[in-house]
Amino acid sequence: MEHIYKYIEDHATQESEALKWVAKQTHLRTNHARMLSGSIQGELLRIIVQTSGAKRILELGTFTGYSAISLASALPSDGHLDTLELNDELEDLILEGFERAGLDEIIELHIGDCKETLRKLRVEIGLDQNSTASDSSRLYDIVYMDANKREYCEYYELVFDMVRPGGLILADNVLWDGKVCQDPLPQDKQTLGIARFNDMVSSDPRVESVILPLRDGLNVIRKK
Repeated sequence: MEHIYKYIEDHATQESEALKWVAKQTHLRTNHARMLSGSIQGELLRIIVQTSGAKRILELGTFTGYSAISLASALPSDGHLDTLELNDELEDLILEGFERAGLDEIIELHIGDCKETLRKLRVEIGLDQNSTASDSSRLYDIVYMDANKREYCEYYELVFDMVRPGGLILADNVLWDGKVCQDPLPQDKQTLGIARFNDMVSSDPRVESVILPLRDGLNVIRKK
């Protein structure tokens, strides 16, 4: 499988200098380089943004900023991306990457607990538990989820009405190294969380979805 992945990588649009820098720094300065989106998924995200005409994006889980740069690089000059990250030790690396990419003016980094930040953003949009947004222009065109796998279902419920009709929710790592396909299902919290999320999405009549077997699985969800 590795040789196929290498072939695909070699025949995809090559990553920018800023993305190369982020990838290198991630390997040098963190112990979790495996969490990088990588050039293939990064390019897919960029193309999705470009072809959808998205102007507002929400990302859950910045890590070192690779996917945020990929997403934001296809936004128009008046576009905006809010990205949420728990680990404040990564802040300097993230912000330098955004600056190197020339995207620091359209990406806003929010450091803190993901669910708490989402609740604050809901208030800014004009949402409460039982209402629709008072300003539909502030709804998001795309939400990209790549944060705590145990909390995917809670994220889905919090972001759903933050997305405009026809908008996309993209959820990463939904195959979880194939563990979600195992019988019996592993009982660790991450596997259970993702399996529950996939079941929730597939049975939700408000959306249509497909899981792409790209890297660790990408669930592409369109809100009707």
